[in-house]
Amino acid sequence: MARTMAQGEDGGSTRRNARGLKKTVALVGMMGAGKTAVGKALAARLGVPFLDSDAEIVKAADRSIAEIFAEHGEAFFRSRETEVIGRLLENERAILSTGGGAFLSQTNRDMIAEKGVAVWLKADLDLLWSRVRHKNTRPLLRTDNPYETLKALVAEREPFYAQAGIVVTAAPKLSIEAMAGKVVEALSAHGGILEEDQ
Repeated sequence: MARTMAQGEDGGSTRRNARGLKKTVALVGMMGAGKTAVGKALAARLGVPFLDSDAEIVKAADRSIAEIFAEHGEAFFRSRETEVIGRLLENERAILSTGGGAFLSQTNRDMIAEKGVAVWLKADLDLLWSRVRHKNTRPLLRTDNPYETLKALVAEREPFYAQAGIVVTAAPKLSIEAMAGKVVEALSAHGGILEEDQ
């Protein structure tokens, strides 16, 4: 696991020896924002577990998310999602990647605020589309015009994401490691989240 940040990767930030968390960091944002990839890099950098609420739902149901949507509907999925997020927040402090719709729930927002801190990985529509357009694993985009559907979802969801305690903006040419570095810097600036090495 990497202990330090390569200089220049995230715009010249100083090297940091942050290890561990005082509270769980929940990554929120749209599909394609990089929550899973950045979350894994962030967890490795900080030496903490990485948890993924979608993956936990899939494991518990023994079904893909698309299959859960098809068989039981979105309302059923959202109910299971809240249960899983609540359980994961009770576990050890970790980096928690949440599904794109999770932060729309007031219950989920309240749980995350009480037990941890939400970080919105903010990405613009063009970047999101470039990342999701060739994937068929997104049930909400199985429409006649997936681009317009994504555009509508972004407009609907961004006011909820904006309620996150921390916002970190992605850029097309920013590597996963560099984005993780930006999140570490944001967490450090926020205070009370990272365990600092002495």
